[in-house]
Amino acid sequence: MAYTISVNGEARSVDAAPGTPLLWVLRDELSLTGTKFGCGVAACGACTVHLDGAPVRSCQTLIEDVGDAAITTIEGVEGRAAAAVQQAWAELDVVQCGYCQSGQIMSAVGLLTETPKPGVEEIDSYMSGNACRCATYQRIRAAIQRASQIMEA
Repeated sequence: MAYTISVNGEARSVDAAPGTPLLWVLRDELSLTGTKFGCGVAACGACTVHLDGAPVRSCQTLIEDVGDAAITTIEGVEGRAAAAVQQAWAELDVVQCGYCQSGQIMSAVGLLTETPKPGVEEIDSYMSGNACRCATYQRIRAAIQRASQIMEA
């Protein structure tokens, strides 16, 4: 079935069977491989993208449920929060293996867009759905706090 979806500001036509997770449309149909497959059950957050600015798990979002929503992937994320997160991630050398980082960054951008000055508990709560096998949680938390400072400056 043909769908027209908005991805990173562009209308894209894709052919996918109903029931196809958005993750596979992004990766297999559109070659946007920055979004990762992790667990497939929305428990790890590696597949996080934004739908109309809100983080969602693309492994559990079906193509027919996207409708007219604007999809933003790690390849297209931009704006004040995204720039601050990217700068903080580099400054604090957050990444270890890197596999989960696109999902971590998309969730961090979502958090800072909603709450520009989150406390530690807010960070931990918001980011709790993103797993990191390398356990870089303290660096991720510190980077979110640093990104918040960058946004204030």
